[in-house]
Amino acid sequence: MEELREPAAIRIFVDADACPVKAETYRVAERYGLHVYVVANAFMAVPRCDWIERVIVPEGPDVADDWIAERAGPNDIVVTADIPLAARSVKAGASVIGPAGKVFTEDSIGMTLATRNLMTDLRSAGAVTRGPPPFSRQDVSRFLSALDAAVVRLQRRAS
Repeated sequence: MEELREPAAIRIFVDADACPVKAETYRVAERYGLHVYVVANAFMAVPRCDWIERVIVPEGPDVADDWIAERAGPNDIVVTADIPLAARSVKAGASVIGPAGKVFTEDSIGMTLATRNLMTDLRSAGAVTRGPPPFSRQDVSRFLSALDAAVVRLQRRAS
């Protein structure tokens, strides 16, 4: 007789430093009953809920990124604007969404990482580059749509 296994729970990891869509992430997670890990290297206020866990990592470059990358897998969603973390998370099989709703995939992450590295090299050589455009309501809307779609896709895959 085949043993029935419960599908693995979908988790959301939020790279919380400077993340403008934490409240939106909490709303989606609550609607679907998902666990959220809010990862930062300093204290950050989060709602007091059993399903939201604040993770404070030690100070240092990429410590929060390392914590997320070591845990994220195929049944998880990572919310980050950090392109190297996005690349590591995609490689681990996680669904990765930027705060403005950009979905990072195996097909898109290579070019995104190359562009980021090129811009870093240009800035270190003295070139003046523009930063990202101001965060907008349309960005929040795109993020909510992408997060909802990722949850639904993972739920379908699990059933």
